[in-house]
This record gives sequence, C-alpha cells and structure tokens, in this order.
Amino acid sequence: MEYKFLDNVKYTSTHEWIRVDGDVATLGITDYAQHQLSDVVYVEFPEIATAFDKGADACVIESAKAAADLILPISGEIIEINETLADQPELINSSPFDDGWILKVKILDPSELDELLNIEEYKDLVIKELEK
Repeated sequence: MEYKFLDNVKYTSTHEWIRVDGDVATLGITDYAQHQLSDVVYVEFPEIATAFDKGADACVIESAKAAADLILPISGEIIEINETLADQPELINSSPFDDGWILKVKILDPSELDELLNIEEYKDLVIKELEK
C-alpha cells in the first residue's frame, strides 16, 4: 500500500496533519489514518469558537468499521469547520489533505508547533506501525 505524504504540513503521532498559515492552522487526518479507518461515514464537529487545549479530542470521525477522535495537536480556538463533510464525509478518504480537511483553529501557543513531526519523522512512525 502506498500512502501519500506532504512536506508542507506537520504531523502528529496520532495521525493528524496540520498546515499553518499565519496564526491559523488547518487540520485533518493523514492518508494513512483514513486508510486505517476505511470508509468515513460521519463527522461530529465541535462548536465554532470552542477553545481546546493541546491533546483534547476535538471531534469524532466515524467510519464503517470504527470511530476515531481528532486530537488537537496544539491549543486553539475552532474558527471554521469543513461543512462540506456533513454531506460528503467520504472526502476525508478521497482527499485527506485537501478537500477532506476537518477544522481550522486559531493558534493560541505557536511554540507547540515545534513539537510536531516533519515528513521524515512521520514516515518512520508509519513504517514502524506497519511492521507490528
């Protein structure tokens, strides 16, 4: 199985990606994560303007075989949700880094970004998981 990785995003050990633009971060789940979940059927979003601490469960992604939490890799306030996913949750499967983004948050502590994984670190993590 070939997985897609991007070098213009940061990654987490729990398989989220984060793309930073100024003080706004766009988040979603990685290509590897969407393959593990299989067919995404529903996303339970948080309320706009809700603030979360780093490590909090921000929303639930339900698939045909499991439910998974989107864990916020940084502290932030939800400023936008991808409303298209309400009618087309399968975009998380077909386009996890683009049309399938899940949340946008206002970054509250930019120093937390330094703790995220780069593409090579994340690839190594996926390889180790696949070897289990």
